[in-house]
Amino acid sequence: MSMPPFARGMRIGLFGGSFNPPHAGHALVCAIALRRLGLDRIWLMVSPANPLKSREGLPPLGERMAQARKIMRDPRIVVTGFEAEIGAVYSCQTVDYLRRACPGVHFVWIMGADNLAAFFRWRRWREIARAMPILVIDRPGSTHRAVHGLAGGWFARYRLPESQAKTLPLRRPPAMIVLHGPRSPLSSTQLRAKKRG
Repeated sequence: MSMPPFARGMRIGLFGGSFNPPHAGHALVCAIALRRLGLDRIWLMVSPANPLKSREGLPPLGERMAQARKIMRDPRIVVTGFEAEIGAVYSCQTVDYLRRACPGVHFVWIMGADNLAAFFRWRRWREIARAMPILVIDRPGSTHRAVHGLAGGWFARYRLPESQAKTLPLRRPPAMIVLHGPRSPLSSTQLRAKKRG
């Protein structure tokens, strides 16, 4: 099992996705989360595939992991493909596994505002929200729609101010913070389209 090392009491951010391709915007998300939440590590979980997206043209997992390692230069960011090894197709399966396998670790789920807007389409999304605190990173053109969408509305009473970001890893879920800061206009979808064009 190639799950990254961990220890009881660590604060670990979980940042998952297909990363097709990984880019500087993903590295920026990690840098913001590490600094503002005081995380010990971020596990960049490169997924075998996104169940909500087509697999057509998706490069092999190992290739996407290698690309991610070239971009993620901070030693606190660990690129991993362990979801494929545990057979996790959905994020809820990853969360279930980690809660059993890593007792005493303070996990935070990290997502961009574009993912919060679609979070209600994730399998067992409310269970994920009740399992660990969630950090949402502002994304150009997505944040307003996301926080007022179905999942964002559900989170409204659990949303904390940005000033409490350092406390998020130790919060009892449901708990959510939306962080604003430097933003990247980069998108994997646009980068793929540019490469095809």
